Amino acid sequence: MKKRRGLLVIIVMLIGFMAYHSGVFSEKIAYMKDDHAKLENVKSIDITKDAIYQGDLLLVNRDYPIQPESVKKDVISLIEHPEIVQGYGLLDTNILLSQEIAENFSDVVQAAETDGIHHFMINSGYRDFEEQQALYARKGSSYALPAGYSEHNIGVSLDVGSTQGKMETASEGKWLRENAWKYGFILRYPEDKTAITNIQYEPWHIRYVGMPHSAIMHDQGFVLEEYIDYLRAEGRVSVRLYGIQYTIQYYPVTEPMEMKVPVNHDYQISGNNVDGVIVTIAQKD
Repeated sequence: MKKRRGLLVIIVMLIGFMAYHSGVFSEKIAYMKDDHAKLENVKSIDITKDAIYQGDLLLVNRDYPIQPESVKKDVISLIEHPEIVQGYGLLDTNILLSQEIAENFSDVVQAAETDGIHHFMINSGYRDFEEQQALYARKGSSYALPAGYSEHNIGVSLDVGSTQGKMETASEGKWLRENAWKYGFILRYPEDKTAITNIQYEPWHIRYVGMPHSAIMHDQGFVLEEYIDYLRAEGRVSVRLYGIQYTIQYYPVTEPMEMKVPVNHDYQISGNNVDGVIVTIAQKD
């Protein structure tokens, strides 16, 4: 009897672990009333205007081109890293991507596999200016952006396909639309936001922004243009998700400045590629 009970406990724990990582137990995001309490144990760091153009939350479009410092420093050739490329295919041997983004995409693929979805492939990742300009010349402005105005030029975006058909109808496309946000990715150009993005619907194009930003964007129905405006208008947003309280603070940067950041909590700083930086602090329970 004790053996059966022990086996049952193990089975329940395994089911819980798999469900958590596949997003089955999806906790609803909670927006917290922010009392602007001061953090203890902080340190000072220097922020320059260059910080506006670095990070995972850069808004890149026809109005806001990238700067040289915007390109991810960890761009790799995926074909040379078989330890990362697990569970999905590559359209060709020339695909490049930020290693950090590639590793996060692997989490997406593993989660999809638990739902029986396993026919992903990456069709495109990072493109340098020369490749982007050639694509623009070949496809035209209706289907591509000129060099310097595409997210593909910084290494945070990828075009994902399915070996089973077009992403509009394939199971892989449906799964990404419903679940990519749980792993820090967003569908960058959704069908109902073309008037804002000025880009046609692209069910294959996903972009990494990280947590909790992808969760807030999903919950509010924002595209990145709307989310950047939202943070600039609010100034400070606090949310709780999966036992972590996130505080997101927007700072305009017009000149070099000193900023206080926590010593005992994780934090990330990203520019918005417009006029400031976004600091995200994660406080675990």
